[in-house]
Amino acid sequence: MTQTQPSTEPIALVTGADRGLGQALTAALLARGWRVFAGQYMPEWPQLGELAATYPLLSLVPLDVSSDESVAAAARSVAQQADRVDLIINCAGVLSPHTDGRSIREEQDYDEMHRMYRVNALGPLRVVEAFLPLVEPSALKRLCFISSEAGSINRAERTSWFGYCSSKTALNMAVRLLFNRLRPRGYTFRLYHPGWMRTYMSGQRNEAATLEPEQAAVSALGYFLQDRGYDPHLAPRNDEDRLVLRDNRGVEWPF
Repeated sequence: MTQTQPSTEPIALVTGADRGLGQALTAALLARGWRVFAGQYMPEWPQLGELAATYPLLSLVPLDVSSDESVAAAARSVAQQADRVDLIINCAGVLSPHTDGRSIREEQDYDEMHRMYRVNALGPLRVVEAFLPLVEPSALKRLCFISSEAGSINRAERTSWFGYCSSKTALNMAVRLLFNRLRPRGYTFRLYHPGWMRTYMSGQRNEAATLEPEQAAVSALGYFLQDRGYDPHLAPRNDEDRLVLRDNRGVEWPF
């Protein structure tokens, strides 16, 4: 078996990189000199291919985070090309507003709820499980998760969106359990709400939102790449030994 040569560049895996925030994060990492493995679910979208033509450090990896087989195959593919992964950004997510916005007095679409749970909650868990052997050799060992204020139980005010809100709450708990296991082994975590973005998460671009994905990517990546080592002159939240859900303004959310 051919041995993978060590890479001098930092290496990232970004899921949900076809468009929206995932694509913007991919482009921002490449501009900073990172080698990026971009999870591609929709090859019909040309933007990732255009990035690959500009950045030789970009590799496209077929990836459906709702499929055990797809995630395992992606991990094998990356392992054949890289000796490690320093940073994972779990960005793939789905929302079904036309069915998820129904009140409890209306008929619910439980198949769609299951789909959101498979992608939003279980998808990141699949990715971490499959890629953990590649992250283990890294000095950084950083695991990042795009969550949402919609997953906050303490701050919940909606009366619907059962599937999406519940899937993000489940994601937050999964990350907490990962944190409990992996933080003592040197892993660092970022649980992040990027704000209301003009993305295609519901299938169509949300023009009513307030942030372009590129704007959201700047604040997200700044947080993902900074260290949160404890400094007695700063607020106590500035440490790595406490899992927090933080938004694009730096505000912490209960979850």
